[in-house]
Amino acid sequence: MADTAILDVDGTLVDTNYQHALAWFRALRRYGITLPVWRLHRGIGMGGDQFVAAVAGRDVEEEHGDALRAAWSDEFDELLGEVRPFDGAHELLVELKDRGFRLVLASSGQADHVDVFLDLVEGKELADAWTTSDDVERSKPEPDLVSAALHKVGGGSGVMVGDSVYDAQAAARLGVPTIGIRTGGFSVGELHEAGAVQVFDSLVALRAALDGTALASPSR
Repeated sequence: MADTAILDVDGTLVDTNYQHALAWFRALRRYGITLPVWRLHRGIGMGGDQFVAAVAGRDVEEEHGDALRAAWSDEFDELLGEVRPFDGAHELLVELKDRGFRLVLASSGQADHVDVFLDLVEGKELADAWTTSDDVERSKPEPDLVSAALHKVGGGSGVMVGDSVYDAQAAARLGVPTIGIRTGGFSVGELHEAGAVQVFDSLVALRAALDGTALASPSR
């Protein structure tokens, strides 16, 4: 039993993964680096501090890492107006709050981006807390984000809801179970292998099945 529901924001509550991939593609192109978008997409979900080395190699990180992250931010800002919430995002937050969970909306993204995303899902009125890049030293798949989320609300135990293998890996390092959502483009098998205990196609499907999950009712 858990007392805290930790919901990833990017790619889980709001549909951002392809915008992120395209922004990274364009940022890398500024430095003469062309990588296939599918490869970039496979890295979306880990933080920017991890991403460049993972997709382009350590040499690129050492030479251009900070500049690439700045370029990515510029490119993503141009796409921010296209981001939309996933169906059922707000309704799921309401349901979890009504069931009595502490609710944390977890992101290691820039504070200004997170602010927009939370408004899209009307999350500020419902969440007990949320996180941004200011709250973590290392991003996913490191466990800092999950730890920060629990710490913000004094939670004793949590359940992570996320769309990527990196969400599940980060939570697993703290012994926190993950419910996977396929909106990140990862397969059921990949999410299970990374540590997800259950996987759903959408937030709407998860909400309909809550009674059969670790988010049925909170422990107290």
